[in-house]
Amino acid sequence: MPAFDLAIRGGTVVTAADTVRADVGIRDGRIVAVAERVEGASREIDASGLLVLPGGIDSHVHIAQDSGPGITMADDFASATRAAAAGGNTCVMPFAMQKKGESLRGAVEAYRRLAEGQCLIDVGFHLIISDPTPEVLGQELPALLKDGFTSFKVFMTYDDLVLSDRQLLDVFDVARQEGALVMVHAEGYDAIRYMTERLERAGRTAPIGHALSRPEVVEREAAHRAISHAELVDVPIMIVHVSGREAMEQVRWAQARGLKVYAETCPQYITLTAEDLDRVDMEGAKYVCSPPPRDQESQRAIWEGIEQGVFQLFSSDHCPFRYDDPKGKLNPRGRSSFRWVPNGIPGIETRLPILFSEGVSAGRISLNRFVELTSTNHAKFYGLYPRKGSIAPGFDADITIWDPARRETIRQDALHHGSDYTPWEGFEVTGWPVTTVAGGRVVFDRGRFVDEAPAGRVLQRDLSPYAVPRGRAPAPSA
Repeated sequence: MPAFDLAIRGGTVVTAADTVRADVGIRDGRIVAVAERVEGASREIDASGLLVLPGGIDSHVHIAQDSGPGITMADDFASATRAAAAGGNTCVMPFAMQKKGESLRGAVEAYRRLAEGQCLIDVGFHLIISDPTPEVLGQELPALLKDGFTSFKVFMTYDDLVLSDRQLLDVFDVARQEGALVMVHAEGYDAIRYMTERLERAGRTAPIGHALSRPEVVEREAAHRAISHAELVDVPIMIVHVSGREAMEQVRWAQARGLKVYAETCPQYITLTAEDLDRVDMEGAKYVCSPPPRDQESQRAIWEGIEQGVFQLFSSDHCPFRYDDPKGKLNPRGRSSFRWVPNGIPGIETRLPILFSEGVSAGRISLNRFVELTSTNHAKFYGLYPRKGSIAPGFDADITIWDPARRETIRQDALHHGSDYTPWEGFEVTGWPVTTVAGGRVVFDRGRFVDEAPAGRVLQRDLSPYAVPRGRAPAPSA
């Protein structure tokens, strides 16, 4: 009997810490050997001249999520996980969203039913808390955290999701007690409403109004408020999809003071600008996302944060809608005002090539930092390490083989997501994932799917070591 089910031979193995020439031996879905040479495998992959990296983990994606009356998200779990795998990812983390007035546990169970038997790769759910009732905070949330749903997201904007400051404090308090990691969407609700109403009164209803209604100060203020609340409660937080200098510097300020404040950014904030929302007719609707892309100075600021370690994660915030569709970007109300254009862009398949090209190939970051930002830190921050996020004996056999010299042009007709467009149409990249191995199965190889079995698991996760408070407890109640 062969010693290994699969051997990856002759490649350069890259982790967040090391870069070595080694073979990788895989058995029963796990890595069992990393050595100068492994012998005796049922199947071999020749990776000579290629990079062997941990599979990408995209810890911020929206899949099959309710998006409001008359609006349909473009990806279900089957299409999203296919697109993710084609883009070099082996695990994604979408959100089970609670609606106001509904049970948080019920939301998770309904979402699990959508995912089970549909996923090509592994998935792990975050929670979205929109209605933190005493029952949710006292019973459902602690129980779900113990069941392996160890992170959740809160919103400081959107009519149906926004939490008041007091609600944020109450939710932060439960997170501190239970050891959950809190993700924060930091944009100021009232400021956005104020700006939106001013713009609409002035007749500025085109998609560019979305960016104008959410200037950087709105994100900066909310980030500072979230940080202040987190400091008061003594709870670590992750501020997601940071878009520019002002919010980034709030995070850096907090980190310099020793606060456990972490940050994530995304491809749109290093490649797109608000000018993309100002295209003719409704073309700008393709680029509507929150926070919106800023300008080239903001792109430089994000790179500064990446290079200096302010950011721990690089995610896609994949939130796909079809463009030419009455249930998507061009819904009737969306044509009347930017406020009704669905928020979000597709990016689950293009995240890794964009950062590899703009970061590694352009000389801005090392290969090891690339792995850290796109895989290892996602596993560590969200309770999946040491199962995922590196290449070593005992880890899941989640591996992506890269051709660092391959040049490609991103095109919608070559992608696999459910949307009918990509914001990066015509964008040229250097470095491309050529083979994706998920759980020891070669699922995608050189442009085609070779194993389409929906064998992905819904994962239970451990508590995050990064969610441990500093130990400076707030004053006890009287």
